[in-house]
Amino acid sequence: MFTKRDFAALAVAAAAAIGIAGAAAAQAPQFFRIGTGGTSGTYYPIGGLIANAISNPPGSRPCEEGGSCGVPGLVASALSSNGSVANVNAIAGGALESGFSQSDVATWAQTGTGIWEDREAVESLRAIANLYPESIHLVASAESGITSVADLAGKRVSLDEPGSGTLVDARIILESAGLTEDDVEAEYLKPQQAGDRMRDGALDAFFFVGGFPAGGIAELASQHDITIVPISGDGAQGIIDEYGFFATDTIPGGTYDGVEEDVETISVGAQWITSADQPEELIYEITKALWNDNTRKLLDGGHAKGAQITADTALDGIGIPLHPGAERFYREAGLIE
Repeated sequence: MFTKRDFAALAVAAAAAIGIAGAAAAQAPQFFRIGTGGTSGTYYPIGGLIANAISNPPGSRPCEEGGSCGVPGLVASALSSNGSVANVNAIAGGALESGFSQSDVATWAQTGTGIWEDREAVESLRAIANLYPESIHLVASAESGITSVADLAGKRVSLDEPGSGTLVDARIILESAGLTEDDVEAEYLKPQQAGDRMRDGALDAFFFVGGFPAGGIAELASQHDITIVPISGDGAQGIIDEYGFFATDTIPGGTYDGVEEDVETISVGAQWITSADQPEELIYEITKALWNDNTRKLLDGGHAKGAQITADTALDGIGIPLHPGAERFYREAGLIE
């Protein structure tokens, strides 16, 4: 038979249990995925750096005590993917909270133009930040004799895999030289697979869009004689004039073994995008964490391209609306009037 003391003890235990449950709920992690690209490219390592920078899992030491300076309770992760187009589709379908995309792909998707004109526009697509310029690499085996885009005719060329922004740009570049996929022996491989096939003598050239130095290309160049083919002249200028998302760019000599001279090419912006459905406060805190001093150190020390990710260029080339949370941060930081 329960006494008043028993009931009191039960009440205290129940209250304690409720308190513990409440504390556990308060500490429940919030997960945030970042779609990147292939593991041999630039998106993936940059995504890992940013995921680490914005994360502050439950129980972590606070920033002021030497812990993470990310968003309290947030657990961010960088996931390998097929690239820009795949990331846009995953965000639209709710399979990713965010992802990286080339500026051209993001704008076409959000406005239903360009490569998206025959499908439903992803009107909910929103920008968090422009990150860095992505150089278009046309990598050829030195023994192939390829020295221009026009020389790709009849050659074995990988245009990258379906769903990638690289495939989109490769088609545009071929067209600028009066070529189509039918004029080359087209393959659709990830950069790492393309590099392996080139080493084996089974591929003459492949396209890659990403920040230099790209790990997969650097590894290939250390084992096989390659050429970085220029994308320049009237063809390149025609692309810039027609599409507006592209800019002239240069891959410095010495970036890759055996390529000693500067190579003229074109580039697009790498951008971090999300959905308008993501909470304003969450994206505000994520944007704030992206641009704090601790993240600056991680970016500068973590990858050669990290130093080019700056708040001063965070709004460059963005052709889609900013997420309201990101916009609030940039207004507070004085980057938007």
